[in-house]
Amino acid sequence: MRGRYRSATMRIDRAGWPFLTGPLIPAAALAALGRRTGRRGLRAAAWPLLGLSAYMALFFRDPDRRCDHEPAGPDEVLSPADGVVMVAGEPQEGVAPEGAWQQVSVFLSVVDVHVNRSPYRGEVVESSYRPGSFLAAYRRESAHRNERSELWLRDGERTVVFRQIVGVLARRIVTRTGVGRQLATGERMGLMKFGSRMDVFVPPECELTVTKGQRVRGGETVIARWPASR
Repeated sequence: MRGRYRSATMRIDRAGWPFLTGPLIPAAALAALGRRTGRRGLRAAAWPLLGLSAYMALFFRDPDRRCDHEPAGPDEVLSPADGVVMVAGEPQEGVAPEGAWQQVSVFLSVVDVHVNRSPYRGEVVESSYRPGSFLAAYRRESAHRNERSELWLRDGERTVVFRQIVGVLARRIVTRTGVGRQLATGERMGLMKFGSRMDVFVPPECELTVTKGQRVRGGETVIARWPASR
């Protein structure tokens, strides 16, 4: 069923391995020393580190989605991330690029999948990075004050703009694409570390298909549709 794809395939994004394995080394050392000396306190001290490693595996998980197994419709714009819709409709003041746009913003909590996907297909014609603040991603002013990466996708006469925006905990944006690259709808293109938001801007002729407060899944949930292709 569309939008309900589930897969047993699960991977860890390569950016997560240092965070996952880092706590395991001292945890293994404490457990080994505790067994050798018989000191239960040392073994007990290993558990928080194991818990931290388990959380890192959760945070950097990279599950398959519907778009990985069947192409999106030619007129569909998919959510670029898992999370909750913060904005759906008129752009927030001072946030959208110049011109007429509609805005869909998705807030990612620290337990959501943080692998980001391209909301639409096309060539990356513009790419920019801007340093900034680290305000909580759910705050309105975070959209124009926080550190962010912005990409413009063009497919013929159709243009979609989207941004990776860090939050109070997210301190690094990973963008694995650039000008001249061709992206497919739903293709993995980066991630943000530890809580953030993504903004998508589509022209007024697109029909928005999500509402504020709705949960969405990256690479599966249709957030907008272009008028039917001829």
